[in-house]
Amino acid sequence: MWLKPEEVLLKNALKLWVQERSNQYFVLQRRRGYGEEGGGGLAGLLVGTLDAVLDSTSKVAPFRILHQTPDSQVYWSIACGSSREEITEHWEWLEHNVMKTLSVFDSNEDITSFVQGKIRGLIAEEGKDSFVKEDDPEKFREGLMKFEKCFGLPEQEKLITYYSCSYWKGRVPCQGWLYLSTNFLSFYSFLLGAEIKLIISWDEISKLEKTSNVILTESIHVCSHGEDHYFSMFLHISETFLLMEQLANYAVRRLFDKETFENDPVLHDPLQITKRGLESHAHSEQFSAFFRLPKEESLKEVHECFLWVPFSHFNTHGKMCISENYICFASQDGSLCSVIIPLREVTGVDKADPANRGVIISTKGKTAFRFIEVRDFGLLVAKLRMKCNAAASPQHIVATGSATDSPKDFGAGQSKMGQRDNSKTVSTEALMTVYHPQDAENLDSKMLKEKMKEQSWNILFAERGRGVSMFRTKKTRDLVVRGIPEALRGELWLLFSGAVNDMASNPGYYPELVEKSLGTCTLATDEIERDLRRSLPEHPAFQSDTGISALRRVLTAYAFRNPQIGYCQAMNILTSVLLLYAKEEEAFWLLVAVCERMLPDYFNRRIIGALVDQAVFEELVRVHLPQLTDHMTNMTFFSSVSLSWFLTLFISVLPIESAVNVVDCFFYDGIKAILQLGLAVLDYNMEKLLTCKDDAEAVTVLNRFFDSVTNKDSPLPPAVQQGSNLSDTKSDHPKVDITDLIRESNERYGDICYEDVESLRCRNRLYVIQTLETTTKQNVLRVVSQEVKFSPSDLEELYELFKKEHFLSCYWSVNSSVLQHHDASLPYLDQYRIDCQQFRVLCHLLSPWSHCANRDSLALWTFRLMDENSNCLINFKQFACVLDTMYNGSFTDKLKLLFKVHIPPAFTEVESQSPSKGNDLSREELIHFSQLSVSSVGDNLESDSLKSSPEKGKGKVDIQAYLKQWQDELLKKEENVKDLPRMNQSQFIQFSKTLYNLFHGDPEEELLYRAIAVVTSLLLKMEEVGRKLQSPMSSVRSPAAVTEMAAEVPRERQEESSFEQTEDSRAQSLEANHEWSFAFEQILASLLNEPAFVRFFEKPHDIKAKIESAKNLQLKARTRV
Repeated sequence: MWLKPEEVLLKNALKLWVQERSNQYFVLQRRRGYGEEGGGGLAGLLVGTLDAVLDSTSKVAPFRILHQTPDSQVYWSIACGSSREEITEHWEWLEHNVMKTLSVFDSNEDITSFVQGKIRGLIAEEGKDSFVKEDDPEKFREGLMKFEKCFGLPEQEKLITYYSCSYWKGRVPCQGWLYLSTNFLSFYSFLLGAEIKLIISWDEISKLEKTSNVILTESIHVCSHGEDHYFSMFLHISETFLLMEQLANYAVRRLFDKETFENDPVLHDPLQITKRGLESHAHSEQFSAFFRLPKEESLKEVHECFLWVPFSHFNTHGKMCISENYICFASQDGSLCSVIIPLREVTGVDKADPANRGVIISTKGKTAFRFIEVRDFGLLVAKLRMKCNAAASPQHIVATGSATDSPKDFGAGQSKMGQRDNSKTVSTEALMTVYHPQDAENLDSKMLKEKMKEQSWNILFAERGRGVSMFRTKKTRDLVVRGIPEALRGELWLLFSGAVNDMASNPGYYPELVEKSLGTCTLATDEIERDLRRSLPEHPAFQSDTGISALRRVLTAYAFRNPQIGYCQAMNILTSVLLLYAKEEEAFWLLVAVCERMLPDYFNRRIIGALVDQAVFEELVRVHLPQLTDHMTNMTFFSSVSLSWFLTLFISVLPIESAVNVVDCFFYDGIKAILQLGLAVLDYNMEKLLTCKDDAEAVTVLNRFFDSVTNKDSPLPPAVQQGSNLSDTKSDHPKVDITDLIRESNERYGDICYEDVESLRCRNRLYVIQTLETTTKQNVLRVVSQEVKFSPSDLEELYELFKKEHFLSCYWSVNSSVLQHHDASLPYLDQYRIDCQQFRVLCHLLSPWSHCANRDSLALWTFRLMDENSNCLINFKQFACVLDTMYNGSFTDKLKLLFKVHIPPAFTEVESQSPSKGNDLSREELIHFSQLSVSSVGDNLESDSLKSSPEKGKGKVDIQAYLKQWQDELLKKEENVKDLPRMNQSQFIQFSKTLYNLFHGDPEEELLYRAIAVVTSLLLKMEEVGRKLQSPMSSVRSPAAVTEMAAEVPRERQEESSFEQTEDSRAQSLEANHEWSFAFEQILASLLNEPAFVRFFEKPHDIKAKIESAKNLQLKARTRV
């Protein structure tokens, strides 16, 4: 690698470097101790230690080139290399391209200046694409070189950054370097001869956290495969941990959770990830989640400033955050003030009070927001004006035209505009207004309280504004905690959730979606129909066709919009409540906000998001209610009892009139509100829970508590209220008002902040997904163990190697076919599958026949044999079964396997396009040959395979097809050797060649070669006799020549070339008659007569040694490929 020229004083370096080559202007040196027998003694060990600790690759590379000029003591380092080949290549380039030119210069200064310019030009040319995004390109190049030298990972592996730190091995810290790359966490240390090299792939990490104890003040704890690793003494530990967390979560989402990852195109290409890109992506995610903005919004600028709060008459300090379509502000002084200003609402941006660097932003709602102490305020005003002009395009004006009309009706404009002919199908009224209209004349005490609540909100609107750009303060939260009035609930849910922005940006989207989705028939629509009448069945709105039809349209439209989620149980309960208070289109956008932003991954097939929040809840219980965790022997109780709380936002456990107050808080505070309420519920029932003897008793206590929760201020009629219908037998349980419970949860647990929750989510996401992966592994091993003879430990190791190979193909490929086929919703066996290329790698590493000269062809044919569905993928069961036959099968089983791979559909003629490679096949050739059967299959067979593969077709998972497939496997009878087709001449010749290749290098090689000739002759004679008996008058060419050649095998060791000639001659003689063929029984009977054959195939092989070797070589094998 060429280096930026730096001065080196040679006399100080003589003890560390050994000169190998030199000329008038350049010196090539080798690091002392490198390449010497015994490591160069004590000096070599000390040098190696310095190399591991120092932060300059020019000092630690084993070879370097210095530029020198005569009569000068100053030298310049210009190149370094990790190998002798690399540095020699640089040396020869200098001799051929630079040395001749230097002779024309008159002075030494000119020579040095020319060499430096030449080297800088080479560096610029080398790194113009690769390192331009890094903060310090030169330093990063050196770090990258050391990373590549130490770990030998494939070239595509992208280094993100590296840090100096200590790795704790027991109680001893080892100083070295931590490298963070796209797919691996790597550490290297070399201290006084002790080398430590650690490579952990991100997808293997189950725990990643910051910890501290007596010895380590602050360290990063990494747990992988049950092993704990601790790293400490970072200069910026928070920055390092955040980056590690991002990379681990990125890998987990990309490899395990394809559904979520595909919706996130920013990090889709692993080769384009940089430290800066990861940081900006994390900030954008945090920004859009905090302000409830569409996911597409990315944070562009952040400005510290003050915002004038007119109703409080003071300036609040905070940050102005600007994205493509929004200007947001959040205070940082404890006033809990925040503002969201969509650019579609902005009418003007002006400078104000230059002395205070002020900016005034005017909106359509006739509100002006004044920001002061804004750095570069003039430039900011110019940028915002340009953004606002872009936002004022016709489409944006149309989209926001209704926003400034009556705030109560701020969604109606979009609905009417997009409805066209769908007005008959999409209802435009909230169901509550239809079924429970308020009687303005006859007001009881509850209705009076409701009117007082409305008045409080109207006063708030008058002070702080109404609509999307209103000031949100502590007063706003206090009113939400008291419960939002029925008449305002739909409007404020839409506002606080951010759904108002989605709706404004997509006018007419929902009616069109309804029109497209109506009449579709999928698994999701079947499930929706089944659950429609289970959604709030006690409410009159869902006892009529009006409510049921609206619920059907919203759920079907969402399933059509997001087929990856489709429909999940609990969505019907949540949507029913949304429809009570919001118009149909508004309810749809509220559902979008909940499923895609506020509760991410909750409603996918594995409900990963809900499981993550359950784990977060468990951690919070440990921290805030330690006496309860001490009493509970099993923490899974909290997970099992709280799942419905998270999935339905307490709607399924609380009476409807109380549950809506919880939903109010959820839309304002997000998941934090649900976590706080869960803690408050457990705290309230603490004494009773501590007396419970088992989980069932504890569940009964909580159920009775939920039945006793009431909402004394609810204006809903008694017929609808669930809490008022309690029987007298439960009246001994004290009533708990939901408002008091929510207020108490805020007072006791309000210190749980948004950032803490997100950090806990990130940490527990790794644990949850690894737990799910462990469950998958256990289920797969349980099924496969019944089919094979491998020990449980060996089978588990094989599964890890198989899964690792699956992931290795995904690490460096954006469009990996395997990653595209990975679907966590499939049966356990089909979640991880490999293609022919990956199978070849595993065969080379694990197969006892991997020494075979035509091992690529053998791997290809074996793969085609296992690929029963012709989809060019095989699962672990198929892989383990074929490997089990090779290791544990009887003589007949192994021979049958070899026989089957040499006849169709497995066998295909294979010829490499590169004769120089011999029998080796390129990746493209391998994939091509593995797909031949697919392309040659007829239409009928193709349609059959579509039917037999439940995940193919219209994107619908057919459970019935899976059940039938399972039943067919159970009923599959033992294969009879008589059912096997016969082997023709060309296939038999290839079969004989494979046997020859298998025997090469065996101690009984000569004996086995003779046996091949004897068996071949015998089979040919048997076939000739059989044909003469069948048709004695037919003129069949006698294969005497063939039998003679087969019989005359040299007594000395058979050379490969002579055998090939024999086989070619035999092939030519057999081509004269195309009807020669052999049955498996004939071949088996003939080979059984040869003891050498039997001994060879019954010889035991050690799978454990192969597995250990494969674990060490798997990554290197991928590097070579």
